[in-house]
Amino acid sequence: MSVSWETEGAARAGHVATLATLLGLIAFANKSEAAGDRALGEYLSSECVTCHQLSGRHQGIPPIVGWPENSFVEIMDEYRSKRRSNPVMQTIAGKFSAEEIAALATYFGSLKPKN
Repeated sequence: MSVSWETEGAARAGHVATLATLLGLIAFANKSEAAGDRALGEYLSSECVTCHQLSGRHQGIPPIVGWPENSFVEIMDEYRSKRRSNPVMQTIAGKFSAEEIAALATYFGSLKPKN
């Protein structure tokens, strides 16, 4: 069976367009996943700010104010799955759903450290 150059080129262009559409949808889905409800995050933050100061200052406990949302989500997921070692954080992270972690990430990411 012989395929003409024009038919092959059109098929290839169609595949490229489909791939571009899929990549766009994946990027949109990932952005949507990271975007959490800021008000819910603020509501849930009381346990976090018991140790992590809202000022952004720290005395042995890492600051979480102003963190990029994706980093916050990734680190919390590592605590939830016990790939990151800290029994206190593993327990706290284990209590939150993915939606709640996204909300916390949005809330803390929106804050600016006070100098």
